[in-house]
Amino acid sequence: MLISVLCFLFPMLCTLQAQTVDTSQDAILSGKCGKSPRILISTDIGGTDPDDNQSMLHLLMYSDKFDVEGLVSSPSFGQGSKEEILRMIDVYEKDFPLLRAHCEGLKTPGELREVCKQGRRGLAPLQGYDKPTEGSDWIVRCARRKDSRPLWVLVWGSLEDVAQALHDAPDIASRIRIYYIGGPNKKWGVNSYAYIAKNFPNLWMIENNASYRGLISDTKDDSHYHARYYDDCIKGAGNIGADFINYYKGVVKMGDTPSLLYMMNGDANNPEGESWGGSFEKTSRSSRRIVQLPTVNGTSANGLGKVSTDTVPVYSVVEFCFKGRKQDVPANTPCFTLLIDKQKWDGYYAGKGNYMVRYSPKQKAVLDYEISSTNGIVPSMKGTLVVDNTWPGKACKTDYKLGGNWWTDKADDNLFVGKWQGFATVEKHRQAVLDDWGKRLQWLKSK
Repeated sequence: MLISVLCFLFPMLCTLQAQTVDTSQDAILSGKCGKSPRILISTDIGGTDPDDNQSMLHLLMYSDKFDVEGLVSSPSFGQGSKEEILRMIDVYEKDFPLLRAHCEGLKTPGELREVCKQGRRGLAPLQGYDKPTEGSDWIVRCARRKDSRPLWVLVWGSLEDVAQALHDAPDIASRIRIYYIGGPNKKWGVNSYAYIAKNFPNLWMIENNASYRGLISDTKDDSHYHARYYDDCIKGAGNIGADFINYYKGVVKMGDTPSLLYMMNGDANNPEGESWGGSFEKTSRSSRRIVQLPTVNGTSANGLGKVSTDTVPVYSVVEFCFKGRKQDVPANTPCFTLLIDKQKWDGYYAGKGNYMVRYSPKQKAVLDYEISSTNGIVPSMKGTLVVDNTWPGKACKTDYKLGGNWWTDKADDNLFVGKWQGFATVEKHRQAVLDDWGKRLQWLKSK
């Protein structure tokens, strides 16, 4: 009898042993347990830059590579909305049967629609956060989900919903990892960035301010991997191919896609290693410069004229500050305007007679600026910012001090292409990325 029982149990035990999977955190993070990385996308799709539409189509075609837990609309400007994400899923749905025939692991349109959420519309005020949104609440919910894998938050726009989530639920800081496409997005959402850098210096963050540009096509290069890629690979690739032509006339920009490529190729636990999404170096600080303007006590018909010329690092947080009339209004109230690089930015009353406006320059330049108001609170003040080309630049006592888990573009001169720092760390993989995508695009031509 005992022998019979053992004979029955032994095959079962062997089967169970064969099916045992190492689900320790180290195994999961290294991809050895067979689980895909958890990702949540925060995107300003539908706003002023259609490259998010291109990146979204690319994501949908590679959705088998990820556990997609959230698609959050976080538009800083323009008409971005959750509905634009849903529209992209509608395009994907038309091609889904053919794609699924080649790759069973692709997420269904229904699964993707379930995780679409509306985040903040517009920029956060001076304090860097405002009110919870459906999107920020979803970030918190996903981050708190019981799972030994971290939640990767891939930010394709500004950090408004991420900052709001961290403000509302500081405990999630240790549960999330962020890959942030900065540069211009940092300029738009400088207040939310400043809030995070100041209050969450130990956050796990890859701040990609320029390296991502290595994926963008050179429109002057009429080769297969640049201006001709649409005609050679995307054109005729189903409904996705037909939709892609609507964004930059089909020229591949996909400036946000390196965040996905980083998760697809290389060791995501090692930002300093090689990956399709770039290679980065650790930074212990984030550049912050304070431009202290003259005290203003009333108005002046002619204004104060030229008040300052200052040199700042590219991508730095620049705070224009001055003392003025005390107001009986809440701190964080917009009351004046900064005009710089042909764009206007809200300036705020910060309380106790203090005034401030933040700005982050996206590239090397000499920028004239003017501060003014229409209500007589401040006189006109003019100055100049000279923006140098290396981030984070020379250390300054006003810099944000960061912990041990913050990485950014490599500053090696050999990795610059033109004025773009770290460009070569993504560009070197561009051909492999486009060849791999070309194989999937071919699925949509094989009817």
